[in-house]
Amino acid sequence: MKEIFRGDLVRLCAMDSDETGKAFSRWDRDSEFRRFLDSGVAHFVSSKKLKKKIEEEIAEQPLRQYPFGVRTLKDDALIGVGDLYVYNWTGRDAFVGLGFGEREFWGKGYGTDLMSLLLRYAFAEINLNRVTLNVFEYNPRAVRSYEKAGFRHEGRMRQFLNKEGKRWDMLFMGILRKEWMAHNEHRIKN
Repeated sequence: MKEIFRGDLVRLCAMDSDETGKAFSRWDRDSEFRRFLDSGVAHFVSSKKLKKKIEEEIAEQPLRQYPFGVRTLKDDALIGVGDLYVYNWTGRDAFVGLGFGEREFWGKGYGTDLMSLLLRYAFAEINLNRVTLNVFEYNPRAVRSYEKAGFRHEGRMRQFLNKEGKRWDMLFMGILRKEWMAHNEHRIKN
């Protein structure tokens, strides 16, 4: 099996609250990044406040949340974050999230590579059965990337978001361990 923390373009690393807080403070200035990341209202937060929030989140749920920084293999630059949140250990179910703050890495396969790593970690390392995500209707690039990783459409909340005076749906997608294994059969054997 492949090395679990290294993909073809990126590698996972420990979440450094100081570095990630500073990066998020910079990334939050990009309203499109915020629109893709969550459904909340875009606003500015200081790097100190973000650092404290990251530290609190990691300390509160050490056995439920698996946060990672994302670095390029080429120059080791921090370009985003990814995490798994296990919301049901009995059922082995988790929610996955990711975000790339550096625009020059959007639409170039980095998200697909990151999702591949997160799913490998979820299914091969911590033995989950199901990984779920949500994505906004106005982000078709992310939807295609998740489909490429093997996610299936499972539902939608109609008119969930109000952005730029228009209502948008929130889509739910999921992948089961057996689907991931079938989708990655050629990679698992190597």
